[in-house]
Amino acid sequence: MQLRHSLAPADNTRLAHLCGPLDAHLRTIEAAFHVTLHRRGERFRIDGARGTPQQVADLLDSLYARSERPLSAEMVQLAVASALREAAPARKTAARHASAHDDLPLTELGDDAPGGPTLHTRRADLQGRTPNQVLYLQQILAHDLTLGIGPAGTGKTFLAVACAVDALERSAVQRIILTRPAVEAGERLGFLPGDLTQKVDPYLRPLYDALYDLMGFDRVTKAFEKGLIEIAPLAFMRGRTLNHAFIILDEAQNTTPEQMKMFLTRIGFGSRAVVTGDVSQIDLPRGARSGLIEAERILKRVKGVAFTRFDASDVVRHPLVARIVSAYDADQAGATEEAATVHKPSA
Repeated sequence: MQLRHSLAPADNTRLAHLCGPLDAHLRTIEAAFHVTLHRRGERFRIDGARGTPQQVADLLDSLYARSERPLSAEMVQLAVASALREAAPARKTAARHASAHDDLPLTELGDDAPGGPTLHTRRADLQGRTPNQVLYLQQILAHDLTLGIGPAGTGKTFLAVACAVDALERSAVQRIILTRPAVEAGERLGFLPGDLTQKVDPYLRPLYDALYDLMGFDRVTKAFEKGLIEIAPLAFMRGRTLNHAFIILDEAQNTTPEQMKMFLTRIGFGSRAVVTGDVSQIDLPRGARSGLIEAERILKRVKGVAFTRFDASDVVRHPLVARIVSAYDADQAGATEEAATVHKPSA
């Protein structure tokens, strides 16, 4: 199918912003929608499957209307992802993610903006950028325990840390506690020199990065000195009761069921906990069960516990990351189907 489309009003500056450096933004749109774009000035010819050219034309109009200033690659990617979701069949997102017994009101939601609640961090405009991210923020604010499960680049950890910083800024909690299991990603690094902090720093570095981005280096340093923020390996959580704290367990797919139970039973009065992980990247020894998978199965009907499932459409990194995630998911689905066929008993 071929569609001819013109942008109005004609404006060379806005057109340059829409196309991007060396037409990079147009290439992003072509790759996402599997179309071919031919341009002469503000006039486009869009070649693609039935119905797709019109979707691309609508997207071009939307981006053109916002192109008084240069469009970042991230902005274009998010607009593309939104357009693809609108083109797909409607999904019952809230019903699919919420617990069957979730009846807690969203009493702590802030702004009723399209991106959901706005968080109070150094980045004043921080909001959810996809429907699942908005749902994730709403569930964190409305539940004592939230599990965010999905692939890399979907904002699970960053948004959880942002919610923790927001709660600390509003004095909703007295401290932030961040923890991860100290498991190497398929490599054995051996003995690490230094004191305890220096030994666990490599495992906890992503959490530091998120804090620096959301609070600034100086404020984070002072918060550590005052005990307002604590970062510790999961192994040192046993025996503690964490009251009036915002607790985040990151990389939870690398916990054992025993470690997960230990962590979940640390939650004290006035505390809120978020567990994040990617069940497709488990680094536990072969044959070991993941505590995150077990927790999802056991807690799915527990009142006060919410689940958010992310997918490739929620990836907010380089567009290639979303395609990589989709390719691995498709390969895994194919392998599972093949295994089921091989082991199917004959009639």
